[in-house]
Amino acid sequence: MAAKPARAARWLRLACRVAPRFGEPHRALLTLMGKQGDPMGAMELARRWTAKFEERSDAWVALGVACRAAFRTRDALVAYERALQLEERADAAMAAGLLYRMQSDHATAGARFARAYAAGAGPDALRENARALAAAGDHAAAAEAVQLWEKETGRGWTE
Repeated sequence: MAAKPARAARWLRLACRVAPRFGEPHRALLTLMGKQGDPMGAMELARRWTAKFEERSDAWVALGVACRAAFRTRDALVAYERALQLEERADAAMAAGLLYRMQSDHATAGARFARAYAAGAGPDALRENARALAAAGDHAAAAEAVQLWEKETGRGWTE
């Protein structure tokens, strides 16, 4: 059984080498490395890819995911913020918001959740935005986010 993942990794590495841009083979290899218990190796590989594909926001998001898997929160935040500099991305903004909230930077977390909502993340981003704003002490803005969430979902807020 061990031969199949090793063979898959070899094929994915080859696909990554010949790929003209960052894409599915890169993400698949990082996922496989994570499943094989090599989060540090996945992180280092993702770092090399961001050097090669420095203007691709998806490469930076992949680095953020890899850093998070390796428990490198600050590095993950840097990667997500770089992705957001390149492109408004709901996934990067949500991930950054969650990391800022973990660091108790609720105001910045709320701002990232608002960006995520604007980029298309939907009602989950509104819910997280309301929580972060309330934790930051901006209860008026939190109430507005709750109202928007209720309007969008058609449900009442139960927290």
